[in-house]
Amino acid sequence: MSALRQWPPILGALLISGYAFAVHGDEAPQPVDTLGLPKLGDTWLDKDPFEGNTTAIDVGASAYTQNCARCHGLEMISGGIAPDLRHVPTGQEGDDIFLTRMQQGAQRNGMTLMPIFSGLLPQETLWAVRAFMVSKHIDD
Repeated sequence: MSALRQWPPILGALLISGYAFAVHGDEAPQPVDTLGLPKLGDTWLDKDPFEGNTTAIDVGASAYTQNCARCHGLEMISGGIAPDLRHVPTGQEGDDIFLTRMQQGAQRNGMTLMPIFSGLLPQETLWAVRAFMVSKHIDD
């Protein structure tokens, strides 16, 4: 353990960055049971169709726990790896941010910080996650 304390801080940062890349670079999204949600089709909607839908919120909670919590934290309370999603705006502004992240992911300096989930998980699953996010929203 004492040898680890002697590592330069940059090495620790590289290890953490490598871990984040490995998590998203090597992991397949976990499938989610969307039974009870209407089919939304292949064309992305531009507004959350499930806001306030208790079935969708439950599905979204499951999907979030399986696919998002490792970085964004349980119940969206971030431990610092990724943003705390409880602060993402509600309404159309938040839906637009959500769509961008689902369709484009997030990269910095050529590293994937968040993968593109569009095409990996069905639109129903992803909008259910958004409904769950809105249900946990807190104002700044």
